[in-house]
Amino acid sequence: MQIPIFTVDAFTNRPFSGNPAAVCLLENGLDEDLHQKIATEMNLSETAFIRKLHPGDDFTKSSCFGLRWFTPASEVPLCGHATLASAAVLFHIQKNTNSVITFVTLSGELKARQVENHIVLDLPLYVTYPQALQDVEELIKAAVGDMTVQDLRYSPDTKKLLVRLSDAYERSVLEEMQVSAQRFLSAENTGKVKGLILTLKGNSSGKDKGHDFYSRYFAPWFGVLEDPVTGSAHAVLSSYWSEQLGKKEMLAFQCSRRGGELKISLRSDGRVDIAGQIAIVLKGYLTF
Repeated sequence: MQIPIFTVDAFTNRPFSGNPAAVCLLENGLDEDLHQKIATEMNLSETAFIRKLHPGDDFTKSSCFGLRWFTPASEVPLCGHATLASAAVLFHIQKNTNSVITFVTLSGELKARQVENHIVLDLPLYVTYPQALQDVEELIKAAVGDMTVQDLRYSPDTKKLLVRLSDAYERSVLEEMQVSAQRFLSAENTGKVKGLILTLKGNSSGKDKGHDFYSRYFAPWFGVLEDPVTGSAHAVLSSYWSEQLGKKEMLAFQCSRRGGELKISLRSDGRVDIAGQIAIVLKGYLTF
C-alpha cells in the first residue's frame, strides 16, 4: 500500500520553524488501527488524515473532505496547525481550485481559505471561566514554581487551563522558562485538565512591537510535552485576550523554541479566524 504523505511547517514561512504536521491523503479507506500506527511512526505532534467523503470525490476539484488528527499517543478532537497544514497540501500541492475548503471533523465543520500569502482557518471560539487556585494548585506549582500568576481561567469545552503570568514579566522570561511538563501528569490526573497554556500580555516596545500576547502550550496528557504553535489553544486564548484587551483583531506569538505567529480575527458569528503561513518541507509516500 502507498499513501502520499507530506510534512508541513505551520504558522511560519520558514522551513524548520513553526509547528510541523504530517498530512496523509487517503485515496481509499484505511484500517482504523493504522491511523494511530502511522501517527506514532511519524512522531510529530500531529498527523492529519484527509479522506474523501463520497465516491468520485477528487482532491483537486472537491470542496469538502473528512479530516482526523492523531498525536503519537491518541486521536484529538481539534488541531489547528494540522488543519492549516492539510489546507496547504490541498491548495498548494493538489492545486485545489476552490476558494474555500470545508473539513468535516470531530469539532464540526471547519473552513479554510486562502487570503494573499496566508491560509485562514475558521475555528470554534471557546470561552474561559475563572478557576479557583486551590483546585489546581499542585499543577500550577509544577508549571510555574513560585512565579506570580495574574489570572487563572478554565475552558470546560477543551479542558484547557489558561495561566496568565504577571504583566511585570517580559517575553524573554516566558521563553526561557524551564518547564518539566512530564511532572504535570502526577500533579493532575483527574481528567479535568488536558492542556496547559502559559500566557503573557504583549509589550508594545522594542522587538516585541505588534504582538498583543504571547503563549506556550503543554499537553503531556496527549503525549505532547510542548507543542510549538497551537491553533486550538488560540481558540481559547483569542476569547480571553479579546475580552482583556477590548480588541477583535490581534497578533499573537507562541514562544516555543521553534516559534510561530498567528493572526487572529474574532467573527460576528461567535467563531474565530486564525491565519498563518506555511512551509512545505517533505513530500513522499508511506509504503507498507
